[in-house]
Amino acid sequence: MGTGNTGEYLGVETTLSFSDPKQELEILQSGCAVFQVNWRALINVSGKDRVRWLHNMVTNNVRDLQLNRGAHNFVLNAQGRILGDLDIFNRGESLLLETDRKQVETLLATLRRFIIMDKVELAELGTGITGIGIAGPKAERVLASAGINVSGMQPLEIQDQRIDENAIQIIRGAENKPNWFEIWTDAANAPAIAKKLTNSGALPVGAEALEMWRILRGIPQYGKDIRDRDLPQETGQMQALNFNKGCYIGQEIVERIRSRGQVHRKFTGFEFAATAPSPGKFEAEGRSFAELTSVASVPDSAGKREIGLGYVRVESVPEGGVLNLNGTEARVVDLPF
Repeated sequence: MGTGNTGEYLGVETTLSFSDPKQELEILQSGCAVFQVNWRALINVSGKDRVRWLHNMVTNNVRDLQLNRGAHNFVLNAQGRILGDLDIFNRGESLLLETDRKQVETLLATLRRFIIMDKVELAELGTGITGIGIAGPKAERVLASAGINVSGMQPLEIQDQRIDENAIQIIRGAENKPNWFEIWTDAANAPAIAKKLTNSGALPVGAEALEMWRILRGIPQYGKDIRDRDLPQETGQMQALNFNKGCYIGQEIVERIRSRGQVHRKFTGFEFAATAPSPGKFEAEGRSFAELTSVASVPDSAGKREIGLGYVRVESVPEGGVLNLNGTEARVVDLPF
């Protein structure tokens, strides 16, 4: 895919852009993009107690996951605060976890603390295996041209396939990531596979365009939009919660919030009339009423849109949904944009 302009994204060195990030965003929105996902990591969970044990650690239903299907999850502390997020896949003889590389150390330490007498082993797959992302409305067509059939794959489904005799695992993204696929393969095979994808019509994009796409889709980033002070229902990521699975760490708090019927603050989108202010909290009369966690300036037909992600106190949003954030007019909008 070439080198492009490199820098740090989510704690790893990666390509930030190959050309104009706004042109690369257009590829993600109307074509087929190919990109590194080296800020993501895989963890293998084995041992005969793995399903029961992990089911009791996370917020979603691991026990009833169908073969080669996945679910989004939070890991909570006893106070119901979010320690991390991850996707969990049932691979038959093992479970496969996918999360951000910068979360791996904390998640492994947190989970291992609760392996008491359980027959469970956790192993990060490391940099010997690497991920290639493919996204955009033409992604299925390009993958088919490269010899990878993803027709009929469901959100968070994983399949074993081969491309030119190289073994790959391919994952379809969650419902909030339409037309998103990841190919995981031996790092030595990745350059040849990426070249085959570009020869089939995919165009390389960098992390700056992916960040704009993420914000437009309203997808929160752990460590930025979701922190260890946030509660699950505040984030709006209800696909990570199962209310029928029984006990897990932090479940009492999640259930208490559910029975109460609402949260006081919620994750939302902001659209700005002028340049977006810097991320941070906004207060009135000594009380925080809004918090901005991510911002982006994205192109549209009128030139550009200034948008952001963050939280508002529900009772602070006036009819009409327009707030004053330190002199900048901000309209509260539903996600995705």
